[in-house]
Amino acid sequence: MAVDYLVIVVYLAGMLAMGWWGMRRARSKSEFLVAGRRLGPAMYSGTMAAIVLGGASTIGGVGLGYQYGLSGAWMVFTIGLGLLALSVFFSARIARLRVYTVSEMLDLRYGGGRAGIISGLVMWAYTLMLAVTSTIAYATIFDVLFDLNRTLAIVLGGSIVVAYSTLGGMWSITLTDMVQFVVKTIGVLLLLLPIAVVKAGGFGEMKAQLPTEYFDPLGIGGETIFTYVLIYTFGMLIGQDIWQRVFTARSDRTARWGGTIAGTYCLAYALAGAVIGTAARVLYPKLGSADDAFATIVKEELPVGVRGLVLAAALAAVMSTSSGALIACATVANNDIWSRLRGIGRSAPADDHDEVKGNRAFILLMGLAVIATAIAIDNVVEALTVAYNLLVGGLLVPILGGLVWKRGTVYGALASVVVGGVAVVVLMATHGILANEPVYYGLLASLAAYVIVSLATPATDAAVLAAWRERLAGRSPELASEPVAAPQ
Repeated sequence: MAVDYLVIVVYLAGMLAMGWWGMRRARSKSEFLVAGRRLGPAMYSGTMAAIVLGGASTIGGVGLGYQYGLSGAWMVFTIGLGLLALSVFFSARIARLRVYTVSEMLDLRYGGGRAGIISGLVMWAYTLMLAVTSTIAYATIFDVLFDLNRTLAIVLGGSIVVAYSTLGGMWSITLTDMVQFVVKTIGVLLLLLPIAVVKAGGFGEMKAQLPTEYFDPLGIGGETIFTYVLIYTFGMLIGQDIWQRVFTARSDRTARWGGTIAGTYCLAYALAGAVIGTAARVLYPKLGSADDAFATIVKEELPVGVRGLVLAAALAAVMSTSSGALIACATVANNDIWSRLRGIGRSAPADDHDEVKGNRAFILLMGLAVIATAIAIDNVVEALTVAYNLLVGGLLVPILGGLVWKRGTVYGALASVVVGGVAVVVLMATHGILANEPVYYGLLASLAAYVIVSLATPATDAAVLAAWRERLAGRSPELASEPVAAPQ
């Protein structure tokens, strides 16, 4: 294991070094939070794929393959579908808004700033729980690597992510995500996938050893697939962590085509995870938990050195999602909640240095909160479900409604957020966190509230809509602190 340890230590040291390098570039709010809106297609697609494919997609995706066979790919597959839909239909308009948060978009669309703080609270809860789920996953990986206890593993992994994210913001996260994307591609797709299939005797032997339903594309069940679409496909359309990456694109074309490439990569990654899990079922049919499949096949079947690289790939998956969720959580907490509580529209805006310093402090604060929460919570699936139920049930309708329906009003948006969010929380309390009803009925309640209240209240002021259309078209004056990207 000495070689494996060396691979992991070098990898972790590299992450910290990139955090230090990113700190030298992040000298303004735009540079710190959205990498100066300057990412080209290669970096954009790599970092976008890295953030959406985290520990749940890697360890959880293999676990679903172990439990259900090839149909276990559906969870990650719906993530890829959501990223494709976002990139093709919405990313260009989102990038042209040149904002920092989803709540700022709601303020622009509906006017008055009244929707911002409520939507900010919901989005903050989502990003916090998303960061927590990724941080919990460190326990599984470091247990395999170093036989560390759960708390120490979470503190070690979480501290490294908090360190490089705090130092350089989005520039550090972008650089580390590109490395993580390469490591994941090599470790999971090019090494673990073929080795697992060969060790299991090839596809012919896998089919001979397992029931036929393991090779049924719909074996996981239609209701489960539908729920995945509601939670993950629609969740990809509106999450702050995803939008903040869209804001980094240097042009409409980069956002559209770079995201399309990343979404297609997710589809391949989904199938790979399911196949690896199916192979693990052949090799280890009596594991205590399906989520142990990834760690078991890596630990028992891979040669020295390769094992370290694949475990580094798992760490890469967890770190990319964790860091993306962390900076999103801190951005929302600072820009949408704290700044509003202090008073919107202060006469003297902070200079760039103070903006960076403030956002850096919030990343550190939110990082400590994430680590503490991860230590207290034990169930990754429940935490992730809470995050996406709140996001989809509370924010999907007012965000997409604002983009496609001009009759939507600020009162309709507020009612939608409150009614949908409350319905989700109540239904999770009464039906269970993992039940399908919270997101189904929460989304319907949110939609009904949005339409009814919007139609019952005065239409959005024409001047607000005119300014919104100018912003969507990219004709709005840029912020003084930000460079204007050349159109492509």
